Amino acid sequence: MRKLRVAVLFGGRSGEHEISLMSAAAIIQQLDREKYEVIPVAITRQGRWIPAEPPSGDVLQVVGEEEGGETLLPAVTDGERGLWRLGDTGVRLEPVDVIFPVLHGPFGEDGTIQGMLELADLPYVGAGVLASAVGMDKILMKRVFREAGLPVVRFRCFLRREVETSCHRVIQEVQQHIGYPCFVKPANLGSSVGVTKVKGPEELPRALRVACEYDRKLLVEEAVEGREIECSVLGNDDPEVSVPGEVIPAREFYSYEAKYLDRDTRLVVPAPLRPETERRIREYARRAFLAIDCAGMARVDFFVSHDEKVIFVNEINTIPGFTQVSMYPRMWEASGLPFSRLLDRLIELAIERYRDTRRRSVVWRPSS
Repeated sequence: MRKLRVAVLFGGRSGEHEISLMSAAAIIQQLDREKYEVIPVAITRQGRWIPAEPPSGDVLQVVGEEEGGETLLPAVTDGERGLWRLGDTGVRLEPVDVIFPVLHGPFGEDGTIQGMLELADLPYVGAGVLASAVGMDKILMKRVFREAGLPVVRFRCFLRREVETSCHRVIQEVQQHIGYPCFVKPANLGSSVGVTKVKGPEELPRALRVACEYDRKLLVEEAVEGREIECSVLGNDDPEVSVPGEVIPAREFYSYEAKYLDRDTRLVVPAPLRPETERRIREYARRAFLAIDCAGMARVDFFVSHDEKVIFVNEINTIPGFTQVSMYPRMWEASGLPFSRLLDRLIELAIERYRDTRRRSVVWRPSS
């Protein structure tokens, strides 16, 4: 039986480049070599696609960013899909069965790569263009969740231009509609990059400036005192939901440092919750996944009050982390699905979704 050729796509131009390298290293190491021929493909910080070597440890290194060497490009030909290898010796086609994007943040998790892969007619793991774009934009995401009847915290959105020209008005609006403490976030970024917890009006201008460094759209939302609970979702039209996990950050909130640097951050799987609370969280996670028309995988994050009476859906991550400490694979492991089998399932779902989308008519024919 022929092995499936899986191209793992990692790196990228976003502020989450390093996290992508860690996630991809874990995925490449866990893919079953009896089933797959793995093709590591790095995207440099400048956006160039290059061949990469398999990881020797827990992190991949993006090498070959200098001029010269091979460049890869998505391609489609009559009968074969894959990547063009462009180098000094000419051009050749590298056949590929499935692309596995492991790109966190803009230019990877926001629908841009997904659109390119759709144009190249390449099957890929994870959400499509629309779900990726909505899931990346925290403001649009919360509006969709609210429309779907899911509980979300109070929030306001602002443009960088508003902060730069009318910062006093922005501060007044935050005080009137949100209050303190609150969180200020770039609308389109993950891993808590650019996120600040604001305890009073004197801290707000700096938090707004920090978020402006990462995006032209900013989200300000109320801070909820409680527990941080997460669920993993897996599937296409009829998704499954894992047991929940709980994040107990070493810092005041689950910042970038708490996620990836602090050894004192605790991840508890499964989360100690009352059965009814767990049922509600898992149902909300499924509804959030379906609300944005997600596919393949997602991690849904929640805030839960200490008495478990109040639950808020915080956000959905359409390409969750796959590092050694990431919650997405850990929650599936606790649900009875080991890492390597989880990857098998994600590839199966990618092929299933590709075949399903191919059923639509491409050529319009007028009715007779």
